[in-house]
Amino acid sequence: MTTVAAQLSGNSHQVLHTDFEREVKPLLTALYNYAFRMTADEEDAADLVQETLLKGYRFFDHFEKGTNCKAWLFRIMKNTFINQYRKTAKEPGKVDYDEIREFYHTVKDDSAQTNDLESEIYDGLLDDTITRALQSVPPEFRTVVILCDLQSLTYEEIADTIGCPVGTVRSRLHRGRKLLKEALAVYARSRGFSEA
Repeated sequence: MTTVAAQLSGNSHQVLHTDFEREVKPLLTALYNYAFRMTADEEDAADLVQETLLKGYRFFDHFEKGTNCKAWLFRIMKNTFINQYRKTAKEPGKVDYDEIREFYHTVKDDSAQTNDLESEIYDGLLDDTITRALQSVPPEFRTVVILCDLQSLTYEEIADTIGCPVGTVRSRLHRGRKLLKEALAVYARSRGFSEA
């Protein structure tokens, strides 16, 4: 009797695993992009995705099949990010002495230049500029802008993801876009561009 129960339990676990994989696999790129936009760091984004997937898998039996898995995972990711941010904000700063010592041993002469100056100047400029501008927008507005403009979620999906009414989503999106536009306008003016 025990082996039959164990086999049934094992089979249901395999079905859960297969269902989770089927739902999540098409969303991995969107999850990483969302995580990267929130963290602005590749390693932190990968860690955030991994933590989100672990939590999603652990609670997948609570996921209502037929509903929006993307919005469900984005909500888990947003909450995980906020909780990690709060935890980090409360901890005192940490300094790794070995890392600092290693840094000073590996610093190279900054005067060396590459031959392709144009690509050196323009590579990553747009992404870095937009990322910095996006990071300057307060999180409640930034999240809505990322979900709408970068992840192409509908207002209803965003409302479900962040747990607020659709009207609030529209309001935050309008304000977030305005703040992003202002941040990018400051950058454009500093580079000599004038507003048309």
